[in-house]
Amino acid sequence: MGSKTEKRQLKIFIGIAYGIPYLLGLLMWYGSMKQMDLSAFPVTQMLYPAMGVMFAFLLTRREDKEMPRAFYICFILMTALSIVCTALSVLLPDVVITTDYGSVSVFCMAVQYILAAGGLICLICLIAAGKKKREAYGVKGKNWMASVGCVVLFVVLYFFRVAAYNGLSGQLENFISVMLSAEAWIYLAIMPLNFLLGYAAFFGEEYGWRYYLQPFLQKKFGLRKGVLILGVVWGLWHLPLDFFYYVTPDKGVVMTVNQIINCVTLGIFLGYAYMKTENIWVPVMIHFLNNNLVLVVSGAFSADVLENQSVSWLDIPLALVMNGLIFGLFIFAKQYRGKEASHKAEGLLRPIHS
Repeated sequence: MGSKTEKRQLKIFIGIAYGIPYLLGLLMWYGSMKQMDLSAFPVTQMLYPAMGVMFAFLLTRREDKEMPRAFYICFILMTALSIVCTALSVLLPDVVITTDYGSVSVFCMAVQYILAAGGLICLICLIAAGKKKREAYGVKGKNWMASVGCVVLFVVLYFFRVAAYNGLSGQLENFISVMLSAEAWIYLAIMPLNFLLGYAAFFGEEYGWRYYLQPFLQKKFGLRKGVLILGVVWGLWHLPLDFFYYVTPDKGVVMTVNQIINCVTLGIFLGYAYMKTENIWVPVMIHFLNNNLVLVVSGAFSADVLENQSVSWLDIPLALVMNGLIFGLFIFAKQYRGKEASHKAEGLLRPIHS
């Protein structure tokens, strides 16, 4: 499985990336039973994988002068503050602000501000770290032509999938109407600003899954099998959210199956994009678009659409076929050929060696 240092890094990563959300899942369960505002949980959970990687490196590579320590420490502090506010949103549910749209938990709102302000401070620390440190730990942007191409390709595939799904369900006219609305274009226009203020959450996942765990699993199991295993691992990571946020607990099992299908198929495309570009910001941006475009195509223009979704076992075959054909077929791309990590992939593995 690798050196002792790698094994220790993996244990630290798993302990944080999985341990914290599963532990806080108990609070989610309690909050769901009391019908509390749980909107802080999915946002904060996205930060844990990156925090796991950062703690693993900080604890096992203390003498490495090329590590962007200020960026890591800032990100960890931002995550810690978000965890505290997330827990308090359930422990102190009566601390709210009343607006024209109803009562909002102060602590849920605080998580959004922490993410925005903390993300900007982290970005400053990252820029100040310099090119050498950013490159050494996989946070330097590169291969911009290929990177833009992958993002554009994802957007095309995403809208094709949504249009095909709406066509099959007889809702194509409604989908077209939504996309031609002023609200849709306004939301699309401000998405760059939303990305700047909220990128930290998506970086939080992708730095853990694509930068750290994908090369690790591919080194162990091969390029294709490694990314498929990662998809299942990523899907199961959502378990507390699948039972207590995205749907009601009685629909948790079917949501988990649906989640694994989505994570395996989308993970194949994200893995392809990352190996093709060697640029972690590409999967970060694609992940952001995947999560935020749903607010547009649904016509809701609010994250509330993600909570208490309607999912049934009848949806599973269609999800498997649609996602498998649109994203899953990238498993046959040249980036996935061969049983062992390619020369390019080996370069991505360097940061996790001792």
